[in-house]
Amino acid sequence: MITPTRITDWDDAYSNGAYIPGGDAYPARWAEQAAAFRAGLAETGQAALDLPYGDHPRERYDLFTPAGPARGTVVFVHGGYWMAFDKSSWSHLAAGALAHGWAVAMPGYTLCPETRISGITRQIGQAVDAIARRCPGPLRLTGHSAGGHLVSRLACTDAPLGEESRGRIARVVSISGLHDLRPLLATRMNATLRLDPAEAAAESPALLVPRPGLPVLCWAGAGERPEFRRQNSLLASVWQGLGAATAAAEAAGRHHFDVIDALADPDSELCQALVAD
Repeated sequence: MITPTRITDWDDAYSNGAYIPGGDAYPARWAEQAAAFRAGLAETGQAALDLPYGDHPRERYDLFTPAGPARGTVVFVHGGYWMAFDKSSWSHLAAGALAHGWAVAMPGYTLCPETRISGITRQIGQAVDAIARRCPGPLRLTGHSAGGHLVSRLACTDAPLGEESRGRIARVVSISGLHDLRPLLATRMNATLRLDPAEAAAESPALLVPRPGLPVLCWAGAGERPEFRRQNSLLASVWQGLGAATAAAEAAGRHHFDVIDALADPDSELCQALVAD
């Protein structure tokens, strides 16, 4: 007999670090790897840092370029539950796409509670427009956790994007993305996020309409918390039911903090799925 269950502790359901051995050590490791990567590309003239896309101090992006002409540009949006980190901790994740001849842009954004999630959505749309003006060719969007939410949000028909850049987005890969924000209303972190039911619904890609013809891949670690695995498969399932080209995949042996390591490996399945023709 199968007994229905329900979640009663939403803070625990969306807690990652507590369930990852050595989870506290990851942020320092990311920052160290990213700094070394930026320094190496700066020496070869392949790093343009803190390019503005707006007036706020966090409205900046870093651009890493391959040795030869770029095939297009990958935009990576970082996570941190919309309230932590910045673009400088993730530079090393550009290595895989660069090896395939793609430029990689990494925008920052204002964090909650200074702004709201809807405001961050608008900022990332503004960043993609600025990146598109600077960088020719197709665009591929990817992001992790909250960043997975933000790139999925830009795959919706009402995304805050200019028509020119909207038409150049050829693929979206959401990594461990949060696609239905309504459960977060019941978490303590919502004191910082300040979501209300209306904004949670309006900013949930799973409740919105996907842009026709835009392929979307939802990727997560098989060792992630159950809610992240559910959120991963949710968007692919709902949007496929609306006629979108979607797929959901899980990386064996990966959890929420190391699932993104594959972006730095040009031979990984994730990296190849992101940049494949």
